[in-house]
Amino acid sequence: MRKIERGLVELYNEDPERADELVFGRKAGPGRRGFLKGAGLASMGAVLGTTIPFSSNMPAGLIPAALAETVDAFRFEAKHPDMIVHNDRPVNVEAAAHLLDDDVTPADKHFIRNNGTMPDPIDKAAWRLKIDGEVENEMELSYDQLMNDFEHVTLRLQIECGGNGRAGFNPLPRGNPWSVGAIGNAEWTGVRLSDLLRAAGLKQSAVYTGHFSYDEHLSGDPDRPSISRGGPIDKMMDPHTIVALKMNGEDIPIEHGFPVRMITPGWAGSASQKWLTRVWVRDREHDGPGMTGLSYRVPRYPVEAGAEVPHEDMMVMGSMIVKSVITFPEAGAQVAAGRAFEVRGQAWAGDNHVTKMETSIDFGATWQQAELHAAPNRYSWQRWRAQITPPQAGYYEVWARATDDQGRGQPVVVPGWNPRGYLNNSCHRIHFTAV
Repeated sequence: MRKIERGLVELYNEDPERADELVFGRKAGPGRRGFLKGAGLASMGAVLGTTIPFSSNMPAGLIPAALAETVDAFRFEAKHPDMIVHNDRPVNVEAAAHLLDDDVTPADKHFIRNNGTMPDPIDKAAWRLKIDGEVENEMELSYDQLMNDFEHVTLRLQIECGGNGRAGFNPLPRGNPWSVGAIGNAEWTGVRLSDLLRAAGLKQSAVYTGHFSYDEHLSGDPDRPSISRGGPIDKMMDPHTIVALKMNGEDIPIEHGFPVRMITPGWAGSASQKWLTRVWVRDREHDGPGMTGLSYRVPRYPVEAGAEVPHEDMMVMGSMIVKSVITFPEAGAQVAAGRAFEVRGQAWAGDNHVTKMETSIDFGATWQQAELHAAPNRYSWQRWRAQITPPQAGYYEVWARATDDQGRGQPVVVPGWNPRGYLNNSCHRIHFTAV
């Protein structure tokens, strides 16, 4: 039977009849569906996180009550109830904007972007990290060695999905329709990757890394990595690029990469490989899944919306770009006309930092400067605050605009289109009513 490489949420949201055929194994007749079996049963079990002992007794077409029958009701139990689930296979979940108000993102409010299956937790004692390729001494390190033999750093580091904001593009490119919440700024503790690479002895030929993990491809093929990205050696040697062992002072939750993951801050989150098992040092740009074709690549030149771009005209994404989000008040708030109230949020700029923050309540006709706080360390997002006074009763929108240290600001409109909907940094806006 054909393998299902999409989740029930996506399948039933897009085409319920086709979903029935894929999940239940045959086309549904009037008023009924096929029996759950094969890949459909495996998919259902993966979504529930367990097996279904009495699956043979399930009535034809029954969707388990745990899945709540509707897309809107689907929830990921480890997450805050206001998190937005885009798919269950692979699991992809983003935060509503108001959930990003914490300076340090709690695990239950941190977005999830998976490419393969959610793996079972591996025993720390059995886990190993291999460092090989263009090094003098190949290494295989245990969790205890990373805990005891290398210096640790604790940093607040932003991780953002390359497709954060994809929902703003028209036409909508393929991929999860992220709004603004595929971003998190947790506090990570770990070992600098540069210390590990120095211990292994980088050769002069080392120019790039490739990262590997123990999650499975959605097809179930053990020989197909779900994703394998990496980065240039200078980025990997940055002291803020770490092999993380803890998230917010605790063991990393399984959905965020337990026991160990890469953190490549300021770059697309796919370069921060979860469930890390290997760093392959290469003498050329890495070409693993997620590094070629259209994946995490953008055109070398501007293209019209909907254009097909030859793969040879695409280039690998590097640093993310300047961006901000309004985290308070929640969209739709009601405030008093003629009275000041606080608007606040977070701002970040990939490899750079934010130097100016502005807000507008007259649809961009005028802008006022907001208070901008310094980051506690490089690659952390920055808090901003503004006092807003609506002059009279009515409907308003707050627009937020950040500018980085290179003088690059957020556009009011969605920037240039690309085939996978990456790097939308248009101004975030929320509405409120003054009474």
